[in-house]
Amino acid sequence: MKTRKLVIIALFIAMSFVGANIKIAGSIAFDSMAGFLGTLILGPLYGALIGAIGHLLTAAISGFPLSLPIHMIIMVDMALTMLLFGITYKFFSRSNEIISIIMSSIVGILINGPLSVLMLIPIMGRAVLAMLPLLILAAALNILIAHVVYKFLPRSIKLWK
Repeated sequence: MKTRKLVIIALFIAMSFVGANIKIAGSIAFDSMAGFLGTLILGPLYGALIGAIGHLLTAAISGFPLSLPIHMIIMVDMALTMLLFGITYKFFSRSNEIISIIMSSIVGILINGPLSVLMLIPIMGRAVLAMLPLLILAAALNILIAHVVYKFLPRSIKLWK
């Protein structure tokens, strides 16, 4: 089982790398979809790892446009996003699948969008607010794709139950 999880994590990180090359704007891309999907399949801790490494790959491909230290902070934010997204999904999935999708999506979008931007204002100034609409859009699209793919996966693939 450990080998299988390791291989799946590596595949999601590779998928994140591919998604990093599908840009929405600047360093904002489809890299986090692999993290969200990995969270749904493997659980929040593994999803956090995938999301963090995925962000670092996206930033590296873009030449660390906000600087390496800023992208390290965002990497931690991505890990936290995946962690709370997964916990929220699991909590609400016990009672209602639709509610779990909605609530986890809201949590993922809020943390990956407004909260991450607010966290960067003291470091980067108010100019970072210009990224907010694109971050919200990217988070929503990444989460939507992850939920749709997850819905159509066979039960045997869903390792985190």
